[in-house]
Amino acid sequence: MNIGQASKASGVTTKMIRYYDEIGLVRPASRTDSNYREYDARQINELRFIKRARSLGFSMDEITQLLSLWRDRERPSREVKAIADRHVADLDARIAEMQAMADTLRHLSHCCAGDDRPECPILADLTAGAEPTTPPERVKARAR
Repeated sequence: MNIGQASKASGVTTKMIRYYDEIGLVRPASRTDSNYREYDARQINELRFIKRARSLGFSMDEITQLLSLWRDRERPSREVKAIADRHVADLDARIAEMQAMADTLRHLSHCCAGDDRPECPILADLTAGAEPTTPPERVKARAR
């Protein structure tokens, strides 16, 4: 099947198929006499595999490793499990980081009056790492 048909069958765009071919992620497609790519069922399965792995957030390096293990029928499953476990740990860490960001923003939003006054704890927090433009004594005096 040609690249358009391979795209429809796998759910991977033609642009990404060409990219995966270019970086050697998928095995090279055979070529017709007129130099068009031709894909077989094995390559379609590989493209589906890549699409699913990407949807689970695996990096391209991880996908390369997973594809290599998938192609190796003698592989020990512990290698696959180790990659998946590392990925889950990374996802958990990113989720915790994002939850902390959401908690901080939720707290700052709660502390902000959201009215016509210029004081805003959200902006104050965002500038906390920067050099203050107003000396702290003047800020305290204004707050009284």
